[in-house]
Amino acid sequence: MQAVRAAYARLAGIYDHGFGPVLNHARAAAVARVNALPGVEILEVGVGTGLALPLYGREKSVTGIDVSAEMLRRARRRAADQNLTNVTALLEMDAQKTGFAAQKFDVAVAMFVASVVPDARALMAELRRVVKPGGTILLVNHFARDAGLIGWMERKFAAASARLGWHADFQLRDILDPAEIEMARIRLLPPFGLFRLVELRN
Repeated sequence: MQAVRAAYARLAGIYDHGFGPVLNHARAAAVARVNALPGVEILEVGVGTGLALPLYGREKSVTGIDVSAEMLRRARRRAADQNLTNVTALLEMDAQKTGFAAQKFDVAVAMFVASVVPDARALMAELRRVVKPGGTILLVNHFARDAGLIGWMERKFAAASARLGWHADFQLRDILDPAEIEMARIRLLPPFGLFRLVELRN
């Protein structure tokens, strides 16, 4: 986890301009789905600099967590500057072990996080713990392909993952069992289907 903190400490100052535009469509699609779902208690895992925070409906009560203190400082500034009164907390936490009470949230959304945390299965177990039965877990991530030129490039690129803070060869089966994948609602997102929105009922 220390490597993740170090990576995002380096990226915090350039994240909005360097990564924000590439991820905008996937981010907006995820929050639009959150806004359409029932329930008001929302957990955003990996809130980063808070780029998604202004997109949530004001009827939603949003708690954001991130492992990076540097990213959170920017998220708090954004929430204050834009008077996002529905953002109730922005906390420095490990997504694999949050400390929240069980069944606290109606919806948990983890955007671009699953391929960053050291143990994606632990992340998934924690999301299931903190989301109410019948609630929704949303994952937005790049999941590597098994074959083809893009799949080959992803596997080659994986060697740089430690410096970038993410794993280019991360696959959906690394976080979900086959039965869970079968039950999930999965949507490809632009650009080029690079990201997937995975929706699971808890």
